[in-house]
Amino acid sequence: MSRFDELRKIRCLLAIFMAALVISGATAFAIETELTTLCSVFGIDSDAENTSIAHFLQSTKESFTEMNQKAPQIAYGYDWLAFAHIVIALLFIGPYRDPIGNKWVIQWGLIACAAILPLALICGIIRQIPPYWRLIDCSFGIIGAIPLLLCLKYIKALENRHKGNE
Repeated sequence: MSRFDELRKIRCLLAIFMAALVISGATAFAIETELTTLCSVFGIDSDAENTSIAHFLQSTKESFTEMNQKAPQIAYGYDWLAFAHIVIALLFIGPYRDPIGNKWVIQWGLIACAAILPLALICGIIRQIPPYWRLIDCSFGIIGAIPLLLCLKYIKALENRHKGNE
């Protein structure tokens, strides 16, 4: 594999990773609308006899609606959550431009992906999030680690090629 191929793969993986971060963060801006749409599409309402996941989605939607009516300032935290996703995505521009010099960003990203697991499992219990939803949250860390691990593999190949040329 040539240096160009390794760089192309790293950049493609990072572009996908950054886009996923931005998209997942952007969903925090309109969470109430998204929950309302999701419940509507799947025919979930407070009158129907709902499954566990349907009940969770409906009660979450109702809670957000009530919160936005009584204390809309609390939703400002979700704006900051979205902003944080976007800023974190921007951090990966460094390894996109110079993978070897910014390998630490990839390593940091892997640590962040691993940290999702205890956060989702511990805080999920505290916040009474259903177990299946905690597993969905954990999957973000696991799935996010895959492109970053591949990037490290390709960066190592670039480093070895670079050392061989010295």
